[in-house]
Amino acid sequence: MTSRISKTIEPFALVHINLVTGDERGTLLPDMMILVGAHGRIETVAPSADVPVPNEYHVLDGTGKYVMPGLINAHTHLFSQGRPLNPKMATPKGQRITAAIVHSPVGKPYVAATAKNSVRTLLESGVTTIRTLGDIAYEAVALRDDIAAGEEVGPHILASGPLLAIPDGHGAPLIALEGEAPQDMRANTRRNIANGVNAVKIAATGGVTDSQVLGEAGAPQMTVEQMRAICDEAHDAGILVAAHAQSAEGVRRALAAGVDTIEHGSRLDDALIESFKHNPNALRGYSALIPTISAGFPLHAFGRDVTGITEIQAENSRTVVDGMLAGARAAHEAGVLVGVGTDTAMTFVTQYNTWRELALLVKYAGFTPAEAVRAATRTNARILNVSGITGSLDEGKYADMMVLDSNPLDDLSTLAHPKLVVAGGHPVWHPAPKRFDDIDRLLDEAMRREE
Repeated sequence: MTSRISKTIEPFALVHINLVTGDERGTLLPDMMILVGAHGRIETVAPSADVPVPNEYHVLDGTGKYVMPGLINAHTHLFSQGRPLNPKMATPKGQRITAAIVHSPVGKPYVAATAKNSVRTLLESGVTTIRTLGDIAYEAVALRDDIAAGEEVGPHILASGPLLAIPDGHGAPLIALEGEAPQDMRANTRRNIANGVNAVKIAATGGVTDSQVLGEAGAPQMTVEQMRAICDEAHDAGILVAAHAQSAEGVRRALAAGVDTIEHGSRLDDALIESFKHNPNALRGYSALIPTISAGFPLHAFGRDVTGITEIQAENSRTVVDGMLAGARAAHEAGVLVGVGTDTAMTFVTQYNTWRELALLVKYAGFTPAEAVRAATRTNARILNVSGITGSLDEGKYADMMVLDSNPLDDLSTLAHPKLVVAGGHPVWHPAPKRFDDIDRLLDEAMRREE
């Protein structure tokens, strides 16, 4: 059965459901009802027997089903679906060739269509809020605005546009604006803001996917002064800043500059943990960690014959992935805010597998299933500064939710197949994202192998 999205919002009542609240204790409320109004917001959450359903509301009987807040993915890219990336295209020369193509009259419609398809896949997998962190241009901004205008149905989007990097730095030039001096960084930040972004990303260190020499992944690429210039401009506009950082020194510099989220991360010592918890230069006085274990796990679990990465990339990944896993566990144990992001579009990181990050947090970072669900909902909403509108099923917030066959706190894999997704009050009937069976089979086998 094919999926169908309702572009119009009609008031409905979801009755006799088991409500997964998303708190860290794993509270489950049986036989509950949720009333959703024509404005797409939750009007009432109460026991089914306590509130009569208004006559004009459609009634959906959720007997035996479980309902929870929609997932939030705080680290996405929309330019690919998660098949292995071509390492030849990751070189500076390869990126420049690809950049010329995607910015051409033929390439721009392709980029827009790919981004739209990625967002649809995320939505059908139960993700109702995303943050993009490295776009080809401003295709995510356009999608966000189309959704807000009611021309499309989709998740809430925090769109970064191109990330900010040094010349030939991580992500450059394909998904980055390049600069050197702090004034260049200010100018590029202003350029993104002028184009409507509501997220900003910095490449603080080198990365694995485009590394060309040993030691490049995690090597610092920006000074504190360069990153401080970006943070000052973004924070003046009320925009949070994320930093790709894959070494302790890279994380230290980024936190000192005032970034609000560290993406990927590294091994953490007491000083770094303290900098996360108390960061006077961050927009809200603290910073959070988005480990993206989903991006590191395939490089850790499979050989080059499976991932297609180069020998240098494989060698660089070993130290980086070990640091990501250790950092995620240390941050969780120390009470640092740890959220959920998968780095979609990277090798074996599909747009529909956000749920796997929750399982990986349980496996590698010491989370309980309830804590993982909370991280992907309430905690992510707090980290992204959207908890006033989403992240929990509370009256007045947008109706962002997913209906499941079984309790995700007993088996997180049930999140892979939602029966119904609702985004801003718009039902997605029979959600059926296109899947890659070969990738899922490999990931399933790797998870079992490492148990």
